[in-house]
Amino acid sequence: MRIATWNVERLKHQKALAEIISLCDKAKADILVLTETDCQVSPDYRYCFSTPAIDEGRPVHYKQTENRVSIFTNYPCIRRYSTFDKYTSLCVELETEWGSLLVYGTIAGIYGNRHPSFALDLSSQVADIKRLSQEADGFCLCGDLNCSFADNYYFTQSGRKILMESFAQNDLVLLTEAQPECIDHIALTRGFGNQKKVRVEEWNQDKLLSDHKGIVVTV
Repeated sequence: MRIATWNVERLKHQKALAEIISLCDKAKADILVLTETDCQVSPDYRYCFSTPAIDEGRPVHYKQTENRVSIFTNYPCIRRYSTFDKYTSLCVELETEWGSLLVYGTIAGIYGNRHPSFALDLSSQVADIKRLSQEADGFCLCGDLNCSFADNYYFTQSGRKILMESFAQNDLVLLTEAQPECIDHIALTRGFGNQKKVRVEEWNQDKLLSDHKGIVVTV
């Protein structure tokens, strides 16, 4: 199974749209979570689930085509779950070859990890993880966590601690923990699939198409 995530920076580099879509397709992920995305980014998948477009009353101006999280997959969807914020987190249960997998795509702190809203978002997402992680055979947290774990690239001590405690309490393995300069992550229920063989790959490492690298894990 291949699981990928990429923050496409609100399609800031729209002139490179074809290349952005091509890179998404080349990742050949069974599950792809795009954050800070746009409906114009439409890689070739059978199913797509998205958070709603941001309405005009939101504090940050979004284009009509934008939304915060989209999950692309070829796996059938069993059901969709509610989250603490329908604009920021998205949760679907998928039918996979290893059993039912609940995928929680999210952004932790849409204004970054120094803004006061980061702690509130994180607290709400941790509550979501605790509530939802027992609902299926496996649980996958995937998206922009605004926190690096392998280095001092971009993190807060409190944010890192809260996330690691949540992973431990809910029996999740952070598959991308060792990646340098990485704030977009993939965590998976311990024992779901063959986690003895995990390969991590990245793209957009020069950050010319977005200010985030794309990352994919093969389990």
